[in-house]
Amino acid sequence: MRTEIRSPLLGFCMKLILAIWTVCVLYPLVWTVLGALKDNAQFMQGKPWDLPKLPLVWSNYSYVWEKYHIGGYFLNSLLVTVLSTILAALLAATTAYVLARYAFRGSGLLYTAYMASMMIPMILGLIPLFFLLNDLHLINSLFGLSLVYGMGALPFGVFVLVGFFKSLPKEMEEAAFIDGASHYRTFFQIMLPLARPGIISVSIMNVLNIWNEYIMGTVFINDPAKYTLPVGIAIMQGEMQYRTEWGPLFAALLISMLPVLVFYVLFQRQIAGGITAGAIK
Repeated sequence: MRTEIRSPLLGFCMKLILAIWTVCVLYPLVWTVLGALKDNAQFMQGKPWDLPKLPLVWSNYSYVWEKYHIGGYFLNSLLVTVLSTILAALLAATTAYVLARYAFRGSGLLYTAYMASMMIPMILGLIPLFFLLNDLHLINSLFGLSLVYGMGALPFGVFVLVGFFKSLPKEMEEAAFIDGASHYRTFFQIMLPLARPGIISVSIMNVLNIWNEYIMGTVFINDPAKYTLPVGIAIMQGEMQYRTEWGPLFAALLISMLPVLVFYVLFQRQIAGGITAGAIK
């Protein structure tokens, strides 16, 4: 009887909490969309949350794309994100497969080391990473920045993919070996396609994290032509100095947010399903 009485109340409270959370998440996004369609006069004369007046200032997007080089920053972020995501997925898949399928001395310790590294923020390694990249002549290089991002995403990928590979039946590998397939062919043609849901999930999470990363992009890149989008937007705000152009600034923020939002909407089921499956299996 008590359960029947409390369940509707508990359900109502959960829905209320989710509704409040949804409003808190959507409000900044809606505010950004509306702000990108205003000029400075509307920001100064009205209230920040007022609706934009007609005609809408669509030129804010072309203005920041050309004057503040947001287009170039966007392409740099796209290049770095794609390279580092592919690198992280390939290394994580091969490492996880070996740890999940082959028993060798120190494999448990190696897996523990990967898991422990997830608890260490990469910001603590900025100084040694800077000197390492400098010695390799990769400072101020988008490829060097991609290497840092790819290595930083490796522990999480190993954590998820080890569970996937352990869940796959060993009979498939044994059948491939009987047919004369090598270890490399078995991995790339049989096991890797079967682990595709986990790889997609890991790659999506890496894309979301790498696209928005700011600190390492600031430390390892000094050439303005090679800035990533988060760094470029910060530089853009600095160039405005004492007169902030709020409309173009909101437009630049929306350009930065839009790919991530679209990516998340398209692959939200893979994110939740893939990570849960990898962790449980």
